Amino acid sequence: MRARFKNSLLCDSSQGFHSETIGLIYGFLGVLTFSLTLPATRVAVLELDPTIVGLGRAIVAAMLAAVLLKVTRQPRPSQRQIPGLMVIAAGVIVGFPLLSAWAMRSLPAVHGAIILGILPLATALAGALRTGDRPSRTFWLCSSLGSAIVVAFALFTGGGHLQIADLALLGAVASAAVGYAEGGRLSRELGSWQVICWALVLSAPFLAVPVAITIVHHGLHASFQSWLGFGYVSVFSMFLGFFAWYHGLAIGGVARVSQVQLLQPFLTLFASALLLHEPITPLTIGTALIVVIVVVLGRKAPISNTTKRRGKV
Repeated sequence: MRARFKNSLLCDSSQGFHSETIGLIYGFLGVLTFSLTLPATRVAVLELDPTIVGLGRAIVAAMLAAVLLKVTRQPRPSQRQIPGLMVIAAGVIVGFPLLSAWAMRSLPAVHGAIILGILPLATALAGALRTGDRPSRTFWLCSSLGSAIVVAFALFTGGGHLQIADLALLGAVASAAVGYAEGGRLSRELGSWQVICWALVLSAPFLAVPVAITIVHHGLHASFQSWLGFGYVSVFSMFLGFFAWYHGLAIGGVARVSQVQLLQPFLTLFASALLLHEPITPLTIGTALIVVIVVVLGRKAPISNTTKRRGKV
C-alpha cells in the first residue's frame, strides 16, 4: 500500500514536471513570436496611422480566426465564458496593440523593450490575483522596485521627464498582463487557440468602426516595408503567437510560464538592432539585466493561496 502510494506521488510529480516543461517550451515559442512585435510595429507606424496598426491587425486576425473556427466547427463559448473573452479582447486585442502602436511613433523599439521588461512580473501578479493567490510583502517589494527602475530609466532617457509615450507603454503592460492571465485561465476550458480566436471574432465588430473612420481620414498609402510590419503583427503577433502562448500558460501555469517573458526584452533588443539598426547602449543592457534580476527575485517570493485555504481547487 505504501509502495503504491509512493509510486503514485512520483507519477504525479513526474507528470507535473513534464507539463511545466512543455508549458515553458510553448511559452518560449510565444515569446519568440512576440519579441518581434515592437520592431514590426515601429516599422508599420512610420507610414500607417497607429489606429490602423493597433486595431487593424485585429480585424485581419479576426478574419483568419473566423475561418478557422468555421472549418473546425468549434462550439460557441457559453454565456459564462463571454465576460472572460471580453476581458481578453480589452487587454491583448485593444489595449496593448493600440497603446504600443501609439508609443512606437515617438519611441525607439529598444526603449520600448525595456519598459516591457516588467511584463513578466505584472503577468504573474495578475495571474496570482485572478486565481485567489495572495502575494507576500517580498513580492510586492520586488514589484515596486522593478517598476521604480523602469520609471527611472524612462526619466533618464527621456531627458528628465516621463514622456506620454512611456505612460502609454505602461498602460500596454497592464493591459497585456490582465489579458494574458485571463487567457491562461480560460484556455483550460476552451482551449488555447480557441480562446484567442473567439476573442478576436467577438471584438471585430466593435473595432471595425474606428478603423474604417481612420482609413477614410488618413488612407492606406504606405511602403512595402510598412505593410510587411503590419502583416507580421496581424498574422503572428495577434494570431499565431497566442496559440503557443496561451497553451503554455494553460498547461504550465500563468505564474511559472509568464517568466519566460524575461527573455523578451533581450530578443527585442537584438531584433531592433538587426532590423532597425537601433543602437544598444550599455545603459540599456544594464537596465534590462537589473529588471530581469528583480523579476526573478519577485518570482521566488512566497505566495499563499486563499482559495485553497477555503477548500476549493
